[in-house]
Amino acid sequence: MKSHDELFGDFFIEVQTSKIFKDYKTFVDSTPKYECDEIFKMYRDQKKKGNFDLETFVRETFILPEINYDKYQSDTTLSVNSHINNLWNILTRQALQEIPGSSLISLPHSYVIPGGRFREVFYWDSYFIMLGLQTCGRMDLVHSMVENFSYLIDKLGFIPNGNRTYFLTRSQPPFYALMLDLLAESEPNVLVKYLPFLEKEYNFWMSGKEKLHEGSRAHQRVVLMPDGEILNRYWDDKCVPRPEAYGKDKSYGDNLAPGEKSLIYLNVRAACESGWDFSTRWFKDQEKMQSIFITDIIPVDLNSLMYSIEETLERAYRLKGDESMANHYSALANNRKQATLKYCWDEKSAFFMDYDFVEKKCTPNYSIAGAFPLFLKLASEEQAAKSAQTLEQLFLQPGGFVTTLKSSEFQWDYPNGWAPMQWTTIKGLLNYNHTQIAWEGASRWMALNDKVFKEEGKMIEKYNVLDCSSDTGGNEYQLQDGFGWTNGVYMKLHETFKDKFQNT
Repeated sequence: MKSHDELFGDFFIEVQTSKIFKDYKTFVDSTPKYECDEIFKMYRDQKKKGNFDLETFVRETFILPEINYDKYQSDTTLSVNSHINNLWNILTRQALQEIPGSSLISLPHSYVIPGGRFREVFYWDSYFIMLGLQTCGRMDLVHSMVENFSYLIDKLGFIPNGNRTYFLTRSQPPFYALMLDLLAESEPNVLVKYLPFLEKEYNFWMSGKEKLHEGSRAHQRVVLMPDGEILNRYWDDKCVPRPEAYGKDKSYGDNLAPGEKSLIYLNVRAACESGWDFSTRWFKDQEKMQSIFITDIIPVDLNSLMYSIEETLERAYRLKGDESMANHYSALANNRKQATLKYCWDEKSAFFMDYDFVEKKCTPNYSIAGAFPLFLKLASEEQAAKSAQTLEQLFLQPGGFVTTLKSSEFQWDYPNGWAPMQWTTIKGLLNYNHTQIAWEGASRWMALNDKVFKEEGKMIEKYNVLDCSSDTGGNEYQLQDGFGWTNGVYMKLHETFKDKFQNT
């Protein structure tokens, strides 16, 4: 499976640097009408002639993608709940067969896409979509999507960022174990059924741990910590511009030496694996993208998720009756919990922070990812209480919880709020009985969702939670509507706080 940059070489570069499309994703999502070699030959032959028009050539030789959601007209007289229920079918795609030359990777079952320019399944988006599908009684789609991710693990050895060939060098935050937990709520033995796939995903994230030693403390996604613990970081297997953002990524490396370019491209790609693309959370210099250093960071959210995988593997092996393996994963989970608390809890900040393993200290950048140890129940009661106070004092805004405390040009920064971070934060607070703060966050977020829907007829990808009358900032692309994880989290919050909504 090759992506467009590998198939078309210089032709690809010319298209992606010519700015004939506003969105770099347009070309890599297009489907060739002819064999790739034939298109490349046509390109070389026609370019030798006068009056060669690149855009015309691309449109004649490729089928460009459509944004089907744009054709859907919302009925703002409906409640948001009814609107979302209607949207599930609009955002559902059927089983996908291989299409020659297409960047889409086949999937054997139906799935739900986020919407807008996101025409494929996305890994971590899907968990939050599933929360909504579960509350709407669409467990058929939850099963189908879990089957698809299991298929990808079996076929590729991991779950890619999305089912596109240009995503095959990275994953996204590992939520597969939590997807299985959704199924296990009504079918406990489902953990045994999917155990081989979950273990295979875990091994992907832990690949290379046997290569770690004093002289080589980091390899791909694993890091050997000072006291011998092994924790995880985000990574990508390539250090060149992303095909789906080629021109933008290339600009980050302008006027830099080759080694510096490669390092920036690697870190940009790793930030995409984190899902936080982009945020000053990953920058040494809060004003400069070129200071991105995510591959030096132990992210608190990632290691909390890795703990959840180890814990789920333990439960699965106990259900299977294999106590030896269950105890093995129990020990790994406990070790990770202690290490995450040790390195990522910052008493001075009264919050969980990312850890810079090169500088051997927590980063100074507050982010809402610090709520993940509450979401996945790693935190002590005391740490949770201090975190709840920090969340209320620093992160809670008129429209919900803000992503970071730093205002910037990047979309995963202040003043933006995102649905997945609302759910993980609110659920984390509920886990430790900080109900009032959780309710404040949920009610403010849902009120903002309601307001935008009534005014625009849309559920959107992200919101300005500081000024509920303003658009979001830091857009990496045009603001997207649809929107999968916003729909899912809204429905899950409505179910979680249904008693309170009935009394308001």
